[in-house]
Amino acid sequence: MPFVTVGQENTGSIDIYYEDHGMGQPVILIHGYPLDGHSWEKQERVLLATGYRVITYDRRGSGNSSRPTFGYDYDTFAADLKVLIDHLGISDVVLVGFSMGTGEVTRYLGKYGSGRISKAVLMGAIPPFLLKTDDNPDGLDRSIFEDIKSAIVADRPAYMKEFVNNLYNVDRYRGTRISDEAWTFSFNTALAISAHAAHACVDTWLTDFRADLPNIDVPVLLLHGTDDRVLPYANTAKRLPGLIKDLTFVTVDGGPHNIAWTHSEIVNPALMDFLKA
Repeated sequence: MPFVTVGQENTGSIDIYYEDHGMGQPVILIHGYPLDGHSWEKQERVLLATGYRVITYDRRGSGNSSRPTFGYDYDTFAADLKVLIDHLGISDVVLVGFSMGTGEVTRYLGKYGSGRISKAVLMGAIPPFLLKTDDNPDGLDRSIFEDIKSAIVADRPAYMKEFVNNLYNVDRYRGTRISDEAWTFSFNTALAISAHAAHACVDTWLTDFRADLPNIDVPVLLLHGTDDRVLPYANTAKRLPGLIKDLTFVTVDGGPHNIAWTHSEIVNPALMDFLKA
């Protein structure tokens, strides 16, 4: 299995697991919380079939990557992504982020620029700024996130069950857009994230990306479900037009958080049209 080393904790290296398949323009798919790089199968298949090079990786603390007890912030996540891009020696890259992965995309472009990046995709976006503050009245109350952290500490598997339910809006889509087997696959992946990462990432969700957004100078595709219960549409995606220079916005009516799975018949054509434009 291929790994790239991004740091060290005590005597052990911190290694990021990645997969690199196909030929053509490189597309890096960056997964959401609490999933891993294998969560992109409905997009990976289409991308490979149409001639793209597809790169997935597991964020630190997830999947087959190392499970350190530090570095769960977007500066470090973006630095990990940069190490991977430098290691592969690629350019003309399309960055595609889902959920937490949209933070990596945004911080990478804000911090390192677009020298190697040609386009970006934000799906189920976490920017611009999730926390309600005096100068960000459209955010969410801090108490919501404190309750999430308390729930993770009290019973992480129980919390992950609730989270995965909200990932797919199973009360609405069970048996039609999300099977019990697909739900179980995601739940098992969620349980496999390190306990430290599961808790630490909650504070990371509250990162302020407002200074990064004006620095994005590549075309961006934004896709978001209107019934997203994890990153509510009104607090996130609805606020991004006007903050990103070159933005194509596709809303998925009634879509939950993980529209990449539940509404791939909308997501995939929109993604392919954007890549080909």
